Amino acid sequence: MKLCLISRNWRQLHRVQRFRGRELKRLFPFFVLISFVTALLFNSLTPTIAQLPRPEIRGVWMTNNDFDTLKNRAKVQDGMTQLRRLNFNTIYPVVWNSGYVMYPSAVAKRAGIQPFVLRGSDGHDIVADLITQAHRQGLLAIPWFEFGFMAPPTSELALNHPDWLTQKRDGGETSISAAGEVVWLNPFHPKVQQFITELVLEIITQYDVDGIQFDDHMSLPHEFGYDKYTVALYAQETKNSPPTNPQDPAWVKWRADKITAFMVQLNQAVKARKPQAIFSVSPNYYDFAYKFQLQDWLTWVRQNIVDELIVQVYRPNLQNFVATISRPEIQEVQQMIPTGIGVMAGLRNSPVPMQQIHSQVRAARERGLGVTFFYYESLWNSAPEPVTQRQAGFQTLFSAPALRARATVE
Repeated sequence: MKLCLISRNWRQLHRVQRFRGRELKRLFPFFVLISFVTALLFNSLTPTIAQLPRPEIRGVWMTNNDFDTLKNRAKVQDGMTQLRRLNFNTIYPVVWNSGYVMYPSAVAKRAGIQPFVLRGSDGHDIVADLITQAHRQGLLAIPWFEFGFMAPPTSELALNHPDWLTQKRDGGETSISAAGEVVWLNPFHPKVQQFITELVLEIITQYDVDGIQFDDHMSLPHEFGYDKYTVALYAQETKNSPPTNPQDPAWVKWRADKITAFMVQLNQAVKARKPQAIFSVSPNYYDFAYKFQLQDWLTWVRQNIVDELIVQVYRPNLQNFVATISRPEIQEVQQMIPTGIGVMAGLRNSPVPMQQIHSQVRAARERGLGVTFFYYESLWNSAPEPVTQRQAGFQTLFSAPALRARATVE
């Protein structure tokens, strides 16, 4: 009986399978079409999906102009509390400015730079206190290596190490920047590279930081590079003298590539010391950065040495601002790493109204970009509107939290 049932069931199963086989063959072209359409839709959505897990950058730079706040523990605590309440998630405190560090540094001391450390009102370490207070509020603290290769000509760094400086073709050693008259450390010189690397490793080792940031001064104005060391190095590698035109494309590329090679080494050194450290870069827009500052940051991103990009776009005109943040290289980078725009919140002698800030932040966020403001005091303490009105304005900008989780130390 069981054998008959098994035989009958087997025949029925065989007929069902043959029927299903014919149906599958008939429907096969339909399945192929569905698969093709699904693949197209998936590929078109992939960039957007890739960005979803990345918390939006909502940061602020903390400069020397913020010293009255930074030296006071109570003000720092209040400031970090306010930033968290207004749904910020990152601070970028300056630690390298005007040829001096803002913390006790054995590296600076070895370079003959007398201790010039900004101490708090009770003699405390400002950098340590700031990082501690930020972390208590769930904010990331990424020290800002503001001056990069730039230094005042009267700084001890420049006076003690004249062989570390580069120069223009006419022998001039200075240029005019937003910080006034400055000289430039030679980014191609091994001793300069060693000094910068040691400073960076010192700050990420000495403090519980979440990363390190380099801005548009981790570069070199295109007029420079005609010092004896660089001329000899160029001749050794190319068998030619540097072109007289500082914007000669090959000459620009050679110097930019050298800076890129150093940044690769610097990234490797940072990651070897603290693998989870965020290697952040905040340059000018690419066309200007490369042609005039030899800063090929797009290549840095493509070579995977940048973990976060914040492009400085200080434009009062909204149309110019939007045009700059819509450039293709920014669209490319934001598919790969967290990307933000540097927005001007105001200067001492040039306050920025909240309406301008609102329109620029809105434009950036509509394009999937985060924002970082320059600088802390101008957010609301030194602003054209009252403090409460400014803070209310930022509250409407960031109505919900966007916390950036601290990476686990390996």
